[in-house]
Amino acid sequence: LKKTLSMLEEKGYQTDYFSVRGKKINFCIHCDTCIRTGKCVFKDDMIELYTMLEDADGMVLATPVYQGGCSAQLKAVIDRFRAVVAPNMNFFYGKVGMGIAVGGDRIGGQELALQQIITFYLINGVTPISGGSFGANIGASFWSKDTLEDVMEDEEGFKSLKKTVKMFIKKLEESRGV
Repeated sequence: LKKTLSMLEEKGYQTDYFSVRGKKINFCIHCDTCIRTGKCVFKDDMIELYTMLEDADGMVLATPVYQGGCSAQLKAVIDRFRAVVAPNMNFFYGKVGMGIAVGGDRIGGQELALQQIITFYLINGVTPISGGSFGANIGASFWSKDTLEDVMEDEEGFKSLKKTVKMFIKKLEESRGV
């Protein structure tokens, strides 16, 4: 994710980084407070993310693969986005989104994790971006072999990332009329 943000910054895009690490993020309890009041019942670190995304043109969701899919932490974030969509169904509409998944095996669930991200994008009016055929079909996919060092040496993963970021930038420019 940080490499992606660096690539975007090199092309002149302003980026913000949000990690769930060390954050307090409650699970959505489907209490409907957001529908009744326009605000989430929880006052936690999601407020920072809501603010960051309000005026964003695009978003990148990244996840490690846990048990063949996206992490519980990412799923909690996705579920909590209900709090901004309930009062404003167009909160995400028109934004561009890409996904990154990192698995312990080459085919360890990255596609399912990326599909979960893409499904969230589709439901909420975000245009999902992939890197296209031949290596980045539905997003950037890395093989960690369970170490950060091996992620950084995953040439195929970085090829998929470069292709996906290239398409992400292309779509951002199209949406801006560049």
